Amino acid sequence: MKINSRLLRNIFLKKYLYLIPLTMSSYLGAQTLNTSGSGWTVSVPAITEAGSNYGGTYASATNAIILSGTLPGSFLNLLTNGAARISMRYNPVVWNNALHLYAKRSGGTATISGLCLGCSATVNGGTTYIEMLQSPDTALCTINFSGLLGLGNSVAFSGINVQLQITGVSVVIPAASYSAQVVFTIGPN
Repeated sequence: MKINSRLLRNIFLKKYLYLIPLTMSSYLGAQTLNTSGSGWTVSVPAITEAGSNYGGTYASATNAIILSGTLPGSFLNLLTNGAARISMRYNPVVWNNALHLYAKRSGGTATISGLCLGCSATVNGGTTYIEMLQSPDTALCTINFSGLLGLGNSVAFSGINVQLQITGVSVVIPAASYSAQVVFTIGPN
């Protein structure tokens, strides 16, 4: 019986190539970014007479959105500069492009767990308003960590309070209920 070596090699390569994505996905793990908060509704007073009886700029509570999550060790090992970036953008639902959204953060803690030598983790940046775009994503802040990673490492972050601001409110924008969805992502810095 003659075995076709080319066919055998193709079968071997297909099996081997399927193992590469499976191995990579199990190595990468999943980083999580949880959001909480109650949304934000801006109440713009009716303009009833000439003059400037409206602000044009409105801000939410300092904790309109609260971010927390976990970065697993498999993700930390891939970060060459020891930092992950939390980015943001907005998806317009009903929107007027004369309106501009901004966000800034306050607070936030990060702790590293597992076997680690001289390790620390901090949340940095984003403490002044940064304009949020539809595309591309805009960096809000970073989670930096340092030290010699060992086994079972992960970074947990919490209490990152996000305050939103809207500008561009004007009498020239048609009266309507405008809305947008804010999207946060986390990845390498």
